[in-house]
Amino acid sequence: MPMPLQRGTSGGGARVSDVLRDNSQMKDKTGDNTSTLRFPFAFFFTDKAADPYTSRNNKQRLMLLFVKTTLALIVILALAGSFWWTISISTSSSSGHVYQRSHSYRRLQEQLVSDLLDIGDISVGPTRWKELEYCDVDSESYVPCFNVSESLDRFCGSREGCLVLPPVDYKVPLRWPTGKDVIWFRNVKITADEVLTSGSINKRMMMLDDDQVSFRSASPMFDEIEDYSHQIAQMIGIKNDNFIEAGVRTILDIGCGYGSFGAHLLSKHLLTMCIANYEASGSQVQLTLERGLPAMIASFVSKQLPYPSISFDMLHCSSCGIDWDQKEGLFLVEIDRVLKPGGYFVWTSPLTNARSKEDVKRWNFVHDFAESICWTLLSQQDKTVVWKKTTKTKCYSSRKPGVGPSVCNKGHEAESPYYKPLQMCLGGTRSKRWIPIEGRTRWPSRSHMNKTELSLYGLHPEEVGEDAENWKATVKEYWSLLSPLIFSDHPKRPGDEDPSPPYNMLRNVLDMNAQFGGLNSALLEAKKTVWVMNVVPTAGPNHLPMILDRGFVGVLHDWCEAFPSYPRTYDLVHADNLLSLQTSQHRSSCSLLNIFTEIDRLLRPEGWVIIRDTAQLVETARALTTQLKWEARVIEVERSSEQRLLICQKPFTKRQSI
Repeated sequence: MPMPLQRGTSGGGARVSDVLRDNSQMKDKTGDNTSTLRFPFAFFFTDKAADPYTSRNNKQRLMLLFVKTTLALIVILALAGSFWWTISISTSSSSGHVYQRSHSYRRLQEQLVSDLLDIGDISVGPTRWKELEYCDVDSESYVPCFNVSESLDRFCGSREGCLVLPPVDYKVPLRWPTGKDVIWFRNVKITADEVLTSGSINKRMMMLDDDQVSFRSASPMFDEIEDYSHQIAQMIGIKNDNFIEAGVRTILDIGCGYGSFGAHLLSKHLLTMCIANYEASGSQVQLTLERGLPAMIASFVSKQLPYPSISFDMLHCSSCGIDWDQKEGLFLVEIDRVLKPGGYFVWTSPLTNARSKEDVKRWNFVHDFAESICWTLLSQQDKTVVWKKTTKTKCYSSRKPGVGPSVCNKGHEAESPYYKPLQMCLGGTRSKRWIPIEGRTRWPSRSHMNKTELSLYGLHPEEVGEDAENWKATVKEYWSLLSPLIFSDHPKRPGDEDPSPPYNMLRNVLDMNAQFGGLNSALLEAKKTVWVMNVVPTAGPNHLPMILDRGFVGVLHDWCEAFPSYPRTYDLVHADNLLSLQTSQHRSSCSLLNIFTEIDRLLRPEGWVIIRDTAQLVETARALTTQLKWEARVIEVERSSEQRLLICQKPFTKRQSI
């Protein structure tokens, strides 16, 4: 049995070759001697962080010798096959047999040519498949599309064709749930002053202790968050802080601080997505993701959020830095668009207890505008206000003429806009998904939709049910393949005390082509303590409304652009048939290498990649992994003869200190 993955400061880890060697559930595509060429020659992870400047001359000479020998053997076999085929034709008396054998031989020839081309590609690896260079030190927290200018708005230009290295003092994050409360100070870009001078409730829950930042749940500040959560429940009228019974499951936390509010709500089975602007230092999103909590970069500056209309049960803003009275209430209109009917908007700000004339004027504008878009003010206590969105679309037509923004017409109604300009009209009112949160199935039953619910998305129970069963089997395959390394419920390093469950070395998954959210659902049913960022590519069918309505989190994204997250933020990246989807678009400006470089940027050191696609695309992907310096191997999928699985691990490569 392979040794568990060593998730420590040295970056040592178990090897892909170790975990796959003894696996009996899934067979190697090409056998022990013809799998990825890196494996037979001990291109394995060392017990220490890899040195990017190590010479590879000996390995290249050994590979070249192997290639030459293999090529000579194939040529001999091909000539022998041709001789046999000629003799067989001359002795055959049946024209049907001649055609049959001719057809088979033609296929053999085509396969031979394909194999020779593959060998040719591999043999020129040092030149054609040249390894990518490492980015400079300024790119350690590089976020394409966002830090290209001083503007907070999103702009996607060209991307750097290099690999982003972690900081010199980077350490592999602590295991969940310890990592939720303690992170390594050097893993994120933040100064000691930013830790010690944080202002909001969420940010005040930080303490700097040597080389760690602590968010200890036993601190008095945790009691402050607990009291704050209880206050919100009381203001809504929820008994025993049972938000689930009130129809609340998913929360969009705007300007979330460092995720402490969402971390607390996990114990109540609530899933909170943190969004905040890009920040060069002291990033709310980066620290929240480092804690293993859902987060992504998103801005209200000028574009709509990449979420469908009526998607979240609650929106929360505690000193989030958004001036809701600006742009004539345009930001509040966007809040209304993504909020489900009957959902809640919780706002905590000194402005709600305005004293000065100017602040009173600003508060009155927000109060009156909220009323004009059919929000009901439920309660106001201290600095916190709670509104409830209407459940009746008739409210909009019953308003007095000229009061509030109009309902979006069909031409402007986009259920899932992708960074379109903000618009001053109320969206989602025409959607079939207009269902009050109180009328929806409660979590966790909400994740399993019935026939009536599925009909809202044009889907049939048989189709979704078959997909769910396939994903259950697939997750079991993944588990049997990698369980000794990252899916163990009780991982243990030498010298460690026995951890209390549910310890998991894998906390978050980036599913690059989520489809119905089947992987997310199967992971939850398997009782795994992970959350999944369900990404729906703009190039394919849009099932994001369904995914969010099931009680999961997700986002619409174009994989020809950079994902709105910081480097080193995901433990596992999963791509099911994404390569087929992307290559079908025939976009010359978007290569598979661009996508793989982006995966490398998002993946934590020692993180994993699982790619399921056609055999041809998987082989192409395997060749690309050499440029990324990943350890990779192709696996045959037992339930599909046309598909292959590519399992990769990113090495822990450290930059040399100067």
